[in-house]
Amino acid sequence: MAIAERVKVVEVGPRDGLQNEKQFVPTEVKIELINRLSAAGFQNVEAASFVSPKWVPQMADGADVMAAIERRPGTIYSVLTPNLKGFEGALAAGADEVVIFGAASEAFSQRNINCSIAESIERFAPVAQAAKDAGLRLRASISCSLGCPYEGEIAPAAVADVVKRMLALGCHEIDIADTIGVGTPRKVTAVMNAVSAVADPAMLSAHFHDTYGMALANILAALEAGIAIVHSSAAGLGGCPYAKGATGNVATEDVLYMLHGMDIDTGIDLDQVISTGQWISDYLQRANASRAGKAIITKRQAA
Repeated sequence: MAIAERVKVVEVGPRDGLQNEKQFVPTEVKIELINRLSAAGFQNVEAASFVSPKWVPQMADGADVMAAIERRPGTIYSVLTPNLKGFEGALAAGADEVVIFGAASEAFSQRNINCSIAESIERFAPVAQAAKDAGLRLRASISCSLGCPYEGEIAPAAVADVVKRMLALGCHEIDIADTIGVGTPRKVTAVMNAVSAVADPAMLSAHFHDTYGMALANILAALEAGIAIVHSSAAGLGGCPYAKGATGNVATEDVLYMLHGMDIDTGIDLDQVISTGQWISDYLQRANASRAGKAIITKRQAA
């Protein structure tokens, strides 16, 4: 299948990236991160999470963040909403898209949200209906689509089954997520072919972590399978609190370097993202996990 000439890159750093930082990141820093990313040209930024502060204290200031960001026309600002209470918060905060999350693994579903896959989908039905009534976009993220820390291999048919259930809820977009980063290109091809048989590939996205250094190769396999939406996180921020040892999301800078090098249009300014990735890494006093970002920062300093 021909690779798309334009790919939508969804920036998940402000939510998925920051949620696992142990020290609370000040609200104004989150706001500046989102504003910098918006200015770089992203069509979609995952900005906040309306979950219980007891479970994810880092995201307790979601309403304040959403109230203060500079909204770029044409950019979708997404928020995570696990239940109706979260949805109501998201609606009040002016979210453009709400995100629900399930798993392709029964064991992971039980460990993560204390219920079966079927029960989790049932729980999301009121949120999906509320989003439809409010005219908001609804996105679903399917964890462990390429492997599970408890079950190991996940059958492509199992992922396709969850996609069908999410479609029945009325989702506009569905993320195929490699939560622990164990996928390899052939597995990605098999899973993307399976899910594309039950859903329009245009509404499917690749959300890959880079635990084993496979994320870019896996993204290429997804592109070759007809996927044209990719998730990434500036400077490779993030991980998974429920998957021991899983490292961060693939770095946005690395994804953009690859896509732009393939003459694929993203509408995003790579240099601005590189500066932003280095800025947030410096602020958090952590190493920048983007190889392309570090290489280009080094060239800038030498110039």
